[in-house]
Amino acid sequence: MELTTKKLLIEAIKDQQNIFGDFLLENVNESVEESLSKKSAAIKEIDKIEVSLTENLFVENFQKAESLTDLNSQICDCQKCALGKTRTKFVFGVGNPNADAMLIGEAPGRDEDLQGEPFVGRAGKLLNDILRAIKFEREDVYIANILKCRPPNNRDPLPGEMETCIPYLHKQIDLVKPKIILCLGRVAANGLLDKKLSLGQLRESVYDFNGIKVMATYHPAALLRNPNWKRGCWEDVQKFRKLYDDLTAN
Repeated sequence: MELTTKKLLIEAIKDQQNIFGDFLLENVNESVEESLSKKSAAIKEIDKIEVSLTENLFVENFQKAESLTDLNSQICDCQKCALGKTRTKFVFGVGNPNADAMLIGEAPGRDEDLQGEPFVGRAGKLLNDILRAIKFEREDVYIANILKCRPPNNRDPLPGEMETCIPYLHKQIDLVKPKIILCLGRVAANGLLDKKLSLGQLRESVYDFNGIKVMATYHPAALLRNPNWKRGCWEDVQKFRKLYDDLTAN
């Protein structure tokens, strides 16, 4: 009877060991520890792969573009919002693809929609004059908009339109890698910085966007309607040029 009980006890311990490993024993040998360590490392690698696969499911093809030309070719036929059906031309961006300074407006107007280039016509000519006044040529900077298609009657972009289109701008910024950005107008600045401030408030500070310095000033079209704002714009762009010089000094 005693031998039978002892045998059953030994068998029970062996069964538990087979199920739970050597955690029930006081002396865990090195081979078991090594095996557990390898299993733990393998699980971590599987977790990393699963996270990577999950992230890739939400990455659109345009986000993998390696150049502005590649990006443009991938998004120029975009129909994600209603503006795609009413535009004449997709307005991607123009300028130096390696510029240290980038200018961002809110959306194409009539002239831009017809020509497929941002800031042309009277507002574009004024912007060129402003750039020359602070010793920039248009070809020295990169110019883009929050939206790539013209809103009807040049109305302000709708929140949904901006939310849909701004990832394209973010990718442009990522590819150009500017050191400083000048937002032209309240809508452009609030859209990029995700704020809800007046232009007066925006002009008071230098902001940060993913490590890039950001300033705001008047939109050239607004200056054409209100020439008395030109003094304030002149003060803004002088500060912009000084900060640009400081950032690119090295």
